[in-house]
Amino acid sequence: MGLIARTFFLIAMVACFASVAHAIAGQATFYTPPYVPSSCFGFEDRGVLILAANSGLFANRAACGDRYRVTCTGRTNDGVLNPCTGRSVDVTVVDLCPGCAANQVDLSQEAFAVIANTDAGRINVEYNRMGINEVRMQYAKINSLMISLL
Repeated sequence: MGLIARTFFLIAMVACFASVAHAIAGQATFYTPPYVPSSCFGFEDRGVLILAANSGLFANRAACGDRYRVTCTGRTNDGVLNPCTGRSVDVTVVDLCPGCAANQVDLSQEAFAVIANTDAGRINVEYNRMGINEVRMQYAKINSLMISLL
């Protein structure tokens, strides 16, 4: 195999195995209970670590059930000078946020509180769609914790 063909093959292999994750920069607000019914799951309770997506992200329910990791990156106003907790939160898309801008997501109050002071009301965030391996690892941790509690 020629040098160019081998180089191309190596680049193609690396591209296949590489995980490409790009954070989406935007803003987050929060909404309060009741969280059901939701556009995705009706009256099925999906917990409290949930997200209502803007229409582009929601994609006519295609995003239902997708998992995102959301991290506060800073304030949007002078109300709370340091709103971020330094933590991230993993949430599930359960609803549409019809009033959200193209770069905005609406978190449950509980999810928002994990990453920021709720007094801020609106924060700058980055959010990434979680890959299947991240979701599997998260469920494995939950399962092992539940087994240890039994």
